Amino acid sequence: MKQVEEVEMKEKKQQKRKKKKGWDPLSLTVLLIALCVFVFSAYQLAMMMVPYYTGGEEYDEIKNLAIVSDKIGEGVQEAPKFQVDFDKLVQENPDTVAWLRFDQPSIISYPVVKSADNNEYLTKTFSANDNKLGAIFMDMRNQNDFSDRNTFIYGHNMKVGGEMFSQLNEYASEDFYKAHPYFYIYTPDGKTRTYEVFSAGVVKDSAEVYNLNITTDEEFEAYLAECKSTSNYVTSPGVDRNSKIVSLSTCTNVNEDERFLLQGVLIKEEWDMAGRFKVGDVIRMKKPHPGGSCEWEVLRVGADFRLKCQGCGHQIMVARRLVEKNTKEIKKKS
Repeated sequence: MKQVEEVEMKEKKQQKRKKKKGWDPLSLTVLLIALCVFVFSAYQLAMMMVPYYTGGEEYDEIKNLAIVSDKIGEGVQEAPKFQVDFDKLVQENPDTVAWLRFDQPSIISYPVVKSADNNEYLTKTFSANDNKLGAIFMDMRNQNDFSDRNTFIYGHNMKVGGEMFSQLNEYASEDFYKAHPYFYIYTPDGKTRTYEVFSAGVVKDSAEVYNLNITTDEEFEAYLAECKSTSNYVTSPGVDRNSKIVSLSTCTNVNEDERFLLQGVLIKEEWDMAGRFKVGDVIRMKKPHPGGSCEWEVLRVGADFRLKCQGCGHQIMVARRLVEKNTKEIKKKS
């Protein structure tokens, strides 16, 4: 009996020694493979996230550079309106044509660019860096000044981060539309355009609503009816042959041939003169100067402006409020 116990004790000691020797080759191989897979996956994830992070930081810097004021107040004492320094934007990127802003989703507040190639800004940011965020860009076939019946603007729907047009599909909800029916477009000439949403829904990328080759009033009326028929819900603003609309398009990230299309009709267009005047600009007034021109060069800005008639060379001093009231157009100094 004693011998049996001694044998068992020896076997147990031998088993303990084997365990102390460490992992067997098969277990060690499996562990190393699992570790390599984890490291590779972590690297892939990091590489995927870096563009979102760097692109988001870049657009935050652009907003800090260009937005003069983003406080929209109420009450007797009016707070500064939302303003954009287009001089700085154009200096950064000459392709700048506008700034697009939503009250909500508030993240949609970006410069709009336009190129001779609709593919250029799919993978290039506003500051010309290669990045999957790309830029918000106007269709190459449209006029820069939003004078077309229908202006198309495109942006990516990012799978991570929520930047660009990722949150545009919030408007798939009628409740969200009713709470936030407007969006705004600011242009370098000092105009602020207010648009009211009249259609929102998922369409095919080959749908008729992407047709920009519309020339007659009848064709445009038929086009508008088609747009409203694709909407997820009935909207309040009326649209007709005299309307000017903006169409905002992004991917759905569901099917490759589907797009989410949000369309708004222009309901208000106004000048925002604060901070728009620079020495060297040429402004066009509502009425011509007797014996001269309706265009004046700005020689001095302040509470009073010094202006020089482009026709006869005559110089005058005018109160700022009168200049702001009577200016129809600002031609920026080249």
